[in-house]
Amino acid sequence: MLIAGNWKMNGLSQDLGEAKALAQALKAHPPKARIVVCPPATLISRLAAAAEGVYELGGQDCHPKPSGAYTGDISAEMLRDAGATWTIVGHSERRQYHGESDALVAAKAKAAWRAGLGAIICLGETEAERNAGREEVIVHRQLAESVPEGATAANCAIAYEPVWAIGTGRTPTAADIARMHEHIREVLTARFGAAGRGVEILYGGSVKPDNAREILAVAEVGGALVGGASLKSKDFLAIIASAPVLL
Repeated sequence: MLIAGNWKMNGLSQDLGEAKALAQALKAHPPKARIVVCPPATLISRLAAAAEGVYELGGQDCHPKPSGAYTGDISAEMLRDAGATWTIVGHSERRQYHGESDALVAAKAKAAWRAGLGAIICLGETEAERNAGREEVIVHRQLAESVPEGATAANCAIAYEPVWAIGTGRTPTAADIARMHEHIREVLTARFGAAGRGVEILYGGSVKPDNAREILAVAEVGGALVGGASLKSKDFLAIIASAPVLL
């Protein structure tokens, strides 16, 4: 099980105390899941020191190329050099605000692998797509076009994040989550065989301490991609403590 915290565009030096508090608490009570914190790139190296090896660090995005004249971008190699072992790619906010296509997301995932990073590949439908009954069609397409050949449990995780649930406080029902995660598993297994059966499928979208236990207990939910609740160590620890099994 993998539980990742996405700080998004939040976090300054003053927030390092939360990272240290998280490390201390996890040292005292070892988690039943693999933990990744994805802060802004400016804090990765400092959080790597604060983590004391208790949890891993991830980026929130990466450029497909290893270097070059791409002002303002960051490469997967740079993330690795700063201390990251993972990076998020294809988050709905990147797709929405930066117009990222499935092909670009796949290129970024391959860049992560090139640098030795695991890729958390995000996908999910909008509210309009769900209301039209097209959620499985959309997710199937994103799986086909955003996930590169060669995906395994060692180099990637899939994060299903219904766009309409992100930051809204709304979540699908447990039955809805189960149906989509089972669909994702079927698609991964059909494409990648045994490797596809091992890839963790995370749920993301308003995961909070009061709903984490129910979500993490759903069939084929292999963890969570947590947004705002990962910014405070107390809330993130409560979610981590909800992990049902030690894997």
